[in-house]
Amino acid sequence: MKTIKIAIAGLFLLVANATQAQVSINVNIGTPPAWGPAGYSEMEYYYLPDIEAYYDVRASQFIYFGRGKWVRTTYLPRQYRNYDLYGGYKVVLTDYHGRTPYVYFDRHKVKYYRGYHGAPQRPYKPRPVYGYNDRHDHRDYKHYDKHDKHHGKHDRHDHDDDHRHGGPGRR
Repeated sequence: MKTIKIAIAGLFLLVANATQAQVSINVNIGTPPAWGPAGYSEMEYYYLPDIEAYYDVRASQFIYFGRGKWVRTTYLPRQYRNYDLYGGYKVVLTDYHGRTPYVYFDRHKVKYYRGYHGAPQRPYKPRPVYGYNDRHDHRDYKHYDKHDKHHGKHDRHDHDDDHRHGGPGRR
């Protein structure tokens, strides 16, 4: 009798573990990027009309046409490196589920032309705000305010050392 109770308890724990793993997998797949439009769940792709590209939410990849074929990459191609993902309009493709949203590119390109803007969008997370001291490459360098009494006269020296030696901590 005791063996049967232990077997039932073990089976119950096994099923509970499998259910928990299923839930956490479903929650973690498809987290939108910070610049993605808020208010959508269960989305897989955005179409970015201004640059005629797609974004695969699940794979965190851009899909664009380059060198004669559709390419998947983590970053936008060089010609769009200054494209504002927060400000650009994102069409949420709620009616497509698959791996190749670009099979409908001819339709998307016409329906959602360059400059297209539908309803106003709010980003999933706010745009990061950088201070006047932040560098463009956003590495973690020490910054000293010019009014800081302890470091004011050493600003130029510290800054120059950072560049000469590859950054702080590499002296």
